[in-house]
Amino acid sequence: MPQKKSQIIESMKEEIKTKIEESEETKPSSTVSIEKSGWTKPKPVEIEKIVIDLTKQGNFPSKIGIILRDKYNVPKTKILGKKITKILKDNNIKYLTEKDLTEKKIEKLKLHIEKHKQDYTASRSLTKQLWALYRLKK
Repeated sequence: MPQKKSQIIESMKEEIKTKIEESEETKPSSTVSIEKSGWTKPKPVEIEKIVIDLTKQGNFPSKIGIILRDKYNVPKTKILGKKITKILKDNNIKYLTEKDLTEKKIEKLKLHIEKHKQDYTASRSLTKQLWALYRLKK
């Protein structure tokens, strides 16, 4: 006996709902949690040690700030009294500034453009980097 269209549609809706519920149960949790566990207030000495270790691993100050925010739940190191660059200067540790990083990118782009003269996207990104460097020098 043939089923009515409404019965078929209802059965399909139920199948879709069950599939959606099953897929939501098996979804992996996202890598970034929506709710932070709360900002902690570690001691300035602990943060200084972490900043020094991260610098020795080759990270620059802006990336260190991101790592502190994401991994260690520190919103801003300035709240604790010192900026990251101030901590590094006090400990006589050399670090790469944003200006140094953009100069390295410009050098790489110039070498690339010498080899590939028809690469217009690279020349466009070179001009963008030159403007960024100009803004940093101000």
